[in-house]
Amino acid sequence: MRIALATLSYTITVVALALLTVRVRQLIGIYRKGQADPTRSNDQSARFKNMLKEVLGHTKMLNFTATGIAHWFVMVGFGALFGTLVTAYGQVINPEFALPLIGHWVVYELFAEFIAMATGVGIVTLIGIRQVTRFRMLNRFAGSGMGKAYYVEATILAIVFCVIALRGLEGALAGEENWNWHYAISWPAVLAFQGMSVAAIENAIVWVATAKIVISMAWFIVIASNLTMGIAWHRFLAFFNIFYKRNSDGSNSLGALPEMLSHGKPVNFEDPAEDDVFGLGNRADISWKGLLDMTSCTECGRCQSQCPAWHTDKPLSPKLLIMAMRDHAMAKVVETEAIVGENSPISLDVLWSCTMCGACVNECPVDIEHVDHIVNMRRFQVLVESEFPSELGGTFRNLEKAGNPWGANKQDREGWIAECDFPVRVVEGVLPDEVEYLFWVGCAGAYEERAKKTTKAVAELLYMAGVNFAVLGKRETCTGDPARRAGNEFLYQILSRENIETFNEVFAGRPKGKKKVVVTCPHCFTTIGRDYAQSGFELEMLHHTQLLNTLIKEKRLKPSPHKSEQKLTYHDPCYLGRHNQIYAPPRELLEASGCDITEMPRNQERSFCCGGGGGRMWMEEKIGTRINLNRVDEAISTGVDEVAVACPFCRVMVGDGMVARQSDVEVLDVAQVLLRNLKN
Repeated sequence: MRIALATLSYTITVVALALLTVRVRQLIGIYRKGQADPTRSNDQSARFKNMLKEVLGHTKMLNFTATGIAHWFVMVGFGALFGTLVTAYGQVINPEFALPLIGHWVVYELFAEFIAMATGVGIVTLIGIRQVTRFRMLNRFAGSGMGKAYYVEATILAIVFCVIALRGLEGALAGEENWNWHYAISWPAVLAFQGMSVAAIENAIVWVATAKIVISMAWFIVIASNLTMGIAWHRFLAFFNIFYKRNSDGSNSLGALPEMLSHGKPVNFEDPAEDDVFGLGNRADISWKGLLDMTSCTECGRCQSQCPAWHTDKPLSPKLLIMAMRDHAMAKVVETEAIVGENSPISLDVLWSCTMCGACVNECPVDIEHVDHIVNMRRFQVLVESEFPSELGGTFRNLEKAGNPWGANKQDREGWIAECDFPVRVVEGVLPDEVEYLFWVGCAGAYEERAKKTTKAVAELLYMAGVNFAVLGKRETCTGDPARRAGNEFLYQILSRENIETFNEVFAGRPKGKKKVVVTCPHCFTTIGRDYAQSGFELEMLHHTQLLNTLIKEKRLKPSPHKSEQKLTYHDPCYLGRHNQIYAPPRELLEASGCDITEMPRNQERSFCCGGGGGRMWMEEKIGTRINLNRVDEAISTGVDEVAVACPFCRVMVGDGMVARQSDVEVLDVAQVLLRNLKN
């Protein structure tokens, strides 16, 4: 009997490892077929340090505290209990087998028992959380392969049972009669087996050791037969996916969108080659990192639980999108089969529902870059297929002809200056040495009536603080943010080159540290400050809340200490918060203005999008409920009198939402709150 069980144990191990080896080689082959992405090879040491920090510290997982703690012990158990598996291979031959040197070392035995018990408690906790979550209205597991998850969870639970049972049998075989540290946690199991004969205990050890081996190797066989089983594969792939995340410094800032690469090199937009790949249209266009993203997905749904599109009944779920791309990439289909469109894995409605708020990327515990894939698919649809929402056609034409998404007259960019009762300098050529900051007004700040109030408030505050600043006036043109995030990379390149030429002229002769630009729009802040760096151009960018907060700390602006009578909440703009990790300055500025902030439930890194990002500002929201209304309802429920924002897009979307809800809650920029304080 023992020979048969030993033969079974070793045979299934050989089969499992052979199949796993074949699958790993196949997986590596799939990655190698992906498009090159050389941007992932920089700062190897920084990447390694960040990977260790994220994995060992569970920095993303701990956003869901109970889940994160439970998962940490399950993760640790996967590696830490390897010694018990090796022991089992010896026990199927000799029930008294123990690891050489450390097998009976009390420290090792206590460690193994503690980890086994903690893993067991952790997996039971995760099973419980899954059961509770699946009955919620917005279930983050909706669409996930629940059967696969249950199988993995059952496997872990069974292995934990085997480890504790074997420890109990080992204690009974050793004739332990009193509790001791060698069996500190497994002592109840020792007591349960004490009445058995030596022969029965030895047979039981062989049977349980065999079960442990078979269960473990069956798990390898199952995952080797299914490359789309991310719930299992992520145990091996997550390390690599985190290592190769876009930001080598480990920052969670989304920042710039990825460059449009073709065959591993940036596309030359002035003279594109015939074989250039424009975005992501089929399986052959996916980069190796994209394929790694897809196979690393655990189907946990954390991205889905934070997605504004999913929360407002849109067809987009970041999780389901990645799963659809993965299944398409791993299927035996023609390489050129379209990934987006009718009868394709991803519909156009899914693709264009995204606001690119970044909540999905921020939440993903294995650092999948959903936004990168979405923008690359949009690029293909716009540049190759000419398939995009009709409203964007008008936006693109306005950007081409007028240099702004509204199509307003370029001569009117200076119109707001005439409404100011203080001087505003418009720079015609090179910025004079005495001018410290260039104030980039932006399209919304120049044309949109509500955003113009922010522009004037910031300009007045800078004037009051004695800051020497100037504006470009008619020389400004759109940064290209709407075009780029809507997939029109060629138009973005035209607009960005025009602005970079203007900046080079304005800042001619100035050293790098003296090229300072302040903006009120986080979209301009991100595009100029981060995206333009891909063209080799860099400036020192400041959001107006950062500069104004600094001016207060330097006593150049002295707000009144009196408390505001207005109750206020603050809405974190996605492109200021998640995209650039700027959370404190606006809040500090509001507090300095005498405001007590009543936070909405969803705030800071989990702030809910206003619905205006990713080009959605210029698209009709025809599916589901409106994103801005979802956010407005949350703001109204706090019982405040005012909502402070720090983005012109947010101001429009939240303001329109308040009008739609017939609410008296006023929406105003943080700068206006400060100015009101200084004038009262």
